[in-house]
Amino acid sequence: MPDEPTTHPPEPGPTKVTGRDRLAASLRKPGGRGQVTAGVLLLVLGFAAVVQVRSNTSDAEYVGARQDELISLINSLSLASDRAENEIAELEQTRSSLLNDTQARRTALERARQRADELGIMAGTLPAVGPGIQVTIRDPDNAVGSNNLINGIQELRDAGAEAIELNNTVRIVAQTALRDAPNGGVVVDGETITAPYVIEAIGGPHNLSSALDLRRGFTYEVERVGGEVGVARSDSVEIASVHEVPPSQYADPVPTE
Repeated sequence: MPDEPTTHPPEPGPTKVTGRDRLAASLRKPGGRGQVTAGVLLLVLGFAAVVQVRSNTSDAEYVGARQDELISLINSLSLASDRAENEIAELEQTRSSLLNDTQARRTALERARQRADELGIMAGTLPAVGPGIQVTIRDPDNAVGSNNLINGIQELRDAGAEAIELNNTVRIVAQTALRDAPNGGVVVDGETITAPYVIEAIGGPHNLSSALDLRRGFTYEVERVGGEVGVARSDSVEIASVHEVPPSQYADPVPTE
């Protein structure tokens, strides 16, 4: 009987290595760029998976919602949008109101300052500058008195003089008092001044100079007593003196309601 041939188990062939095996091997191997690269890939894949799951979950919520729920959601979003638009409109209106109030206050303040300046010039409490004339009165015979100066000042006021100064020292206002000095000259608000008298007035130069040349007016009266009157027009007359207003002793302003 012939001998049976001896059989040997087949030798195992090379094991097939998958991508997962290579990834696992690279993670088990300490250090190296492969391990770092694999770790980064895992992080990226994990993040993408989480985003996809959340996106699918969010979409699933709306896909599974009933029609009335979707309508309610749309209505609520529309109401929220309307409220936001209304709030924006109110804020814009408030902003415009504040800007208008600020401009109104600024305009009122500017008008108040302008009016205060006008009153200050009229009352003689503020310096003034502007077009006008300079009147020089020479009195060689010491015959020009306080009445002559008062007439000249009044004629200038009637012609529209807004500010008047005498001899660069005394501001002429409604309360200014003039009288003849015992030894010549004129006493103005307690201060004695002598000729030549210089009157500076701010106003329309033509009107002011014409007022002094009226028939039998200021110039005529001064020349009649031997005096001389010279008038010079100017585009810029500066009046620096101011009137010190004394406090009221009896009068008080009427209180406003």
